[in-house]
Amino acid sequence: MVSEAPPFWWQESDWRARGLWPFAWAYGQVARTRMERGRRERLPVPVICVGNFTVGGAGKTPTTLALAEAARKKGRKPGILSRGYGGTMDGPVRVDPSHHRAKDVGDEPMLLAERAPTVIASDRVRGARALLGEGVDMILMDDGFQSARIDSDYALLVIDAARGIGNGHIIPAGPVRAPVADQIRHATALLTVGSGGAAGAMVRSAARAGKPVHEAHIVPRDGQRFAGKRVFAFAGIGDPGRFYRTLTDCGAQVVRHRNFGDHHPFVDEEMVELMKLADADDLQLVATEKDVVRLRGLHGEAERLAARTWPLAIEMVFDQPAVPASIVDRAVARFKEKQLNGERG
Repeated sequence: MVSEAPPFWWQESDWRARGLWPFAWAYGQVARTRMERGRRERLPVPVICVGNFTVGGAGKTPTTLALAEAARKKGRKPGILSRGYGGTMDGPVRVDPSHHRAKDVGDEPMLLAERAPTVIASDRVRGARALLGEGVDMILMDDGFQSARIDSDYALLVIDAARGIGNGHIIPAGPVRAPVADQIRHATALLTVGSGGAAGAMVRSAARAGKPVHEAHIVPRDGQRFAGKRVFAFAGIGDPGRFYRTLTDCGAQVVRHRNFGDHHPFVDEEMVELMKLADADDLQLVATEKDVVRLRGLHGEAERLAARTWPLAIEMVFDQPAVPASIVDRAVARFKEKQLNGERG
C-alpha cells in the first residue's frame, strides 16, 4: 500500500494523472475483484471497520478511539486490529507501549494501545484471532476496508471534508484505493471530518445509495496550551496542512513548518536541523502525537527532540454525540442477525 501521496494527487487532474490512467484502470479492476470476491473471515464477535476512500490521513485513528470509548461505555471489551504501517514487525503482536517502540510496531498502534488492547499483524485474520485470545468481545479494525480479509458488521468510511478524494483517480493516477462506487456499495455509512465542500459529491453518492452520513470534527484536547505561542511545527502525516490549521485555530502563530512523508523515520541530521532552526528564531517545536511517539524510546538526537517537542493531542468529536454509541449498537445488531441467519462461524 502506498503511504506517501505525491502532491499532484491532491490537485486538479492533469497530464500526469491522465498518463497513468491505464495503470489506474488495472489497479481498480484488481481492487474491485478483491472487494467483490474476497473470502472474508467470519469472526465470533462483532467487527467494526474504520476505513477511508483514499491513501493518506483522513482521521481513522481518532475515529477508532472514539468508537472504542463508546463500546467501553456500553460494557463491551473492544480490541483494535491494525496493520502496523511504519513498523518492522509482521505480528501478530500485542502492542505494549511500555515495551515496544514505534519503529517496531508503527506509530498509530502505539497511540491506540494506550486506550484499548491493540494487535498488529500483516495478516489481518491471524491478528484478529490473536485479539480474540486476549478476551475481547468486539474488534475495531483501523483500516483494512479494501483488503476484504475480514467480514465486518459495520464499515464506516472516513473522508476529509476539506480534501475529499483529491483528483478522484485511482492509484497510481490519484489517491483513491478502489472504484468509488464499489467502496460506497460495501460501506455501511460515511463520516465527514472537518469543514469544507470537497466531500460533497461523495456525500450525495452515499445519500443516493441510502447510506447514512455522519459529521465530526477533530478537536485538540489541550488547545489552550498553544494560544499565543510562536511555533515551529513539523509533521510526518498524510495531511500536514490540517495539523497546521488546527494549531492556528488554537491561537498559535506557525512561524515555521516542515513537512515529512507519512510515518517518516526521522534521521539525526533532520532532527538536529529542526532544533537549530527552532533555536535560531526562538520557537517552540510542535508536532502531532504520531510524530512524537516515533521519537520516544529512542536515544541520542531523537531523545533530545522528543523532550523539546510539544505534541498536539486530538480527539474526534461527533456533531451528534449519540452517533458512536449507535454505530456500536448497529454492529452488534447486525452480528446477531448474521448469527440467526447462519452467516457466522
